[in-house]
Amino acid sequence: MSITFATSHPDETRTLGRKLAALLTAGDVVVLSGRLGSGKTLFVSGIAEGLGIGARITSPTFLIAKSYVDGFLPLIHADVYRLGSVTEFDDLGLLDSGADGAVVIEWGEAVAEALPKDRLIVSFTMAGDERTIAFQPVGGWVERDLGVLA
Repeated sequence: MSITFATSHPDETRTLGRKLAALLTAGDVVVLSGRLGSGKTLFVSGIAEGLGIGARITSPTFLIAKSYVDGFLPLIHADVYRLGSVTEFDDLGLLDSGADGAVVIEWGEAVAEALPKDRLIVSFTMAGDERTIAFQPVGGWVERDLGVLA
């Protein structure tokens, strides 16, 4: 069952990410989708804060992935927008590298066939200043209580 939230301020989007961090465990994969500027990286900065990561979170678009290990749970933040194929994604080994932490993938729908069955899909849409963020659990994520995000 999916759950949807509306945010109208960047702090609300970051707060939602912080709340999600409390649900994350080692091996989790979170897939973010939405157009450029819809709040994906802002949301990841909230996840990082919630995990106790002190580093400033920026989009890994040109680096493909950034690792943060100074929190309660390691975080790999990836942006696969520039990848040309699922094979390139597999070659990066991000899922193996992130097995002890959480892997959050922007534009992850592009590599969906390479992702584990158990994942959380978070979709971002914008209408003016209002952002709609929808959480769709897949596989084992269905068993988790996403109501704690409210």
